[in-house]
Amino acid sequence: MRDNKYDNRELSWLKFNQRVLQEAADPSVPLIERLRFLGIFSNNLDEFFKVRYATVKRIDLAGKAGKKVLGGFNAGRLLKEITQIVIKKQAESLDILASIQDQLKDHDIYVIDENEVTSEQAKFLKEFFLQKVSPALVTIMLNDIDKVPNLKDSKAYLAVKMIQLEKDRLSNRYILIEIPSSVERFVEIPSANGKKYIILLDDLIRYNLDVIFNIFDYDSISAHMVKITRDAELDLEGDLSKSYIEKLMDSVKDRIEGDPVRFVYDKEIEQDTLDFLLKKMEIDTTDSLIPGGKYHNRRDYMSFPDLGAKHLIYDKIEPLPIPGLEIQGSLLEKISKKDFLQHVPYQTFSYTVKFLREAALDPKVKSIKITIYRLAAVSHIASSLINAAKNGKRVTVSIELQARFDEANNIKYAEKMEREGVKLIFGVTGLKVHCKTCVIERLENQKIKYYGFVSTGNFNENTAKIYTDYTLFTAHQGILKDIDKVFEFFEVNYKIKRYKHLIVSPHYTRSKFTELIDQEIENHKEGKKSGIFLKMNSLSDYGMIDKLYEASRAGIKIKLIVRGINCLIPQVKGMSENIESISIVDKFLEHPRLYIFQNDEHPKVFISSADMMTRNIDHRVEVTCPIYDDDLKQELIETFDICWKDNVKARDFSSNKDNAYRKKEGSDFRSQFELYDYYEKKLKKHS
Repeated sequence: MRDNKYDNRELSWLKFNQRVLQEAADPSVPLIERLRFLGIFSNNLDEFFKVRYATVKRIDLAGKAGKKVLGGFNAGRLLKEITQIVIKKQAESLDILASIQDQLKDHDIYVIDENEVTSEQAKFLKEFFLQKVSPALVTIMLNDIDKVPNLKDSKAYLAVKMIQLEKDRLSNRYILIEIPSSVERFVEIPSANGKKYIILLDDLIRYNLDVIFNIFDYDSISAHMVKITRDAELDLEGDLSKSYIEKLMDSVKDRIEGDPVRFVYDKEIEQDTLDFLLKKMEIDTTDSLIPGGKYHNRRDYMSFPDLGAKHLIYDKIEPLPIPGLEIQGSLLEKISKKDFLQHVPYQTFSYTVKFLREAALDPKVKSIKITIYRLAAVSHIASSLINAAKNGKRVTVSIELQARFDEANNIKYAEKMEREGVKLIFGVTGLKVHCKTCVIERLENQKIKYYGFVSTGNFNENTAKIYTDYTLFTAHQGILKDIDKVFEFFEVNYKIKRYKHLIVSPHYTRSKFTELIDQEIENHKEGKKSGIFLKMNSLSDYGMIDKLYEASRAGIKIKLIVRGINCLIPQVKGMSENIESISIVDKFLEHPRLYIFQNDEHPKVFISSADMMTRNIDHRVEVTCPIYDDDLKQELIETFDICWKDNVKARDFSSNKDNAYRKKEGSDFRSQFELYDYYEKKLKKHS
């Protein structure tokens, strides 16, 4: 029986991924960008099965009801419903892919397979295979071994069936070829006729099966792709003699051998080959078997080359400077006089890097403390911190080594920073550190003055180009002393700190947000202006949802912009008729958490690292920061309003649950494009 108060978290997430698939299907989106959205859809699905599906499966296997966790669903029934939805959407994604590839031909771009190779192309492909691909191949002869070696998580394999003539009878030989990740998935074939040809690496291998198996005398040969997805849960128990980093690295390595939660196969594969594989790999019918198309690991389409076809990709925007904050001068000098707000990717992320570089060089700066959740593969942030340590600053980094799927990258930088004298804190036992904060101490007139920043997103140069996020640069001593207390909590976490300005999880977020909502209810009763305007990635905490329902019943107008999971059901009479909710999926990934409470004539505005999810509220260290500067308050309110007006890329949760686009009123209003215009106008006005 479904709970009629909440949407199920897993099914809500699948609806979000369907919104990504809508972008791949949208004819107004440039063709190559549509391919990349298909890649995002596929990558999202991989992670969903590794984490959420695996969690539900564990609940099912443990025999727990889990209804509170699963929103009224029986775990076994939920697994079946997920599988049915995924099969349907996988089929839809294949149709979209075929359509896009047909349309690319109109632009002289051809994605060919092994059966379409011309004699002119054959020489290049044979040579490319022998030089680049063949040395990287791992080929497993399945008939000759008792058990299949554990297939690597989310790696793609070609399941080969070879029919041989032996002693006057035909026999089947089964083989697995691992698609090498060291070679680009999309191989561009040189052309002299102005047309561009691409062949997928998988098809290039199929084209060269005769080369790979030239020692065999076979009657026929075929190859179909398969992929396995494994449970991504990390196991950090075990050997007490190992360090935390050693345990984590071992666990990350073990992840590739975790329990299988999904087996995807080409639906054209011969039944005997599929049966042989499933039996050999000991995969039974309780696992999620997903028939797919010829190609898996379509997440690689996120990196589909643009082939010089600029008209088939989004125009690249030039990130803008922040009005009044010249990057060439001293940022600390400017920040000492006024708070500034950075909104990436509309404004340049370079301010974050410049802040740390300046702190690393400034003789008056004595210490830097920063939290790190996800770093870029090549991180200027990490380099600046190492530079600061080399210059004699006391550098403290709280680095979250369990940032899912980025553990190895974070461990690499943690080890590098530790070697260079940076003091590392590996979070808090039982809590992930997800807040994004930095505070520095600078000696001015024989006294310590604090400077710092608080962000809604990771300090990552790469994601800052595609994730929208806010960062507050401030010299507000109260806020920064609170941030310093957060670092004290990291080191002495049996003492719960009190904060004058920040709202900090896991101790205060639930009670403070409840208090803020109660204040709006009280204001409404007294005839004062009221309203709640929230923007976040996910809304799934039942306690917070119930509180919003209470506010709605009290007559408070509530506007929600929720990109992903949204378990709140809006526009239900007697429960949520005063709540409207939209989701925006577009060129950039909407990532900020922005919380606005009308508070009569004096709005309270916060940016946060925390979504309204139970894990963020109760099981992570998160920071929600008030905005005190009136100009910045107004800016954040205006950016929320711009997003709320979107009638091109906004889906309306209120009208139905089928990802319907918001009903258009007036001319097109696309919020991400309008936001760039908004910041351009602010810049011109300032100059």
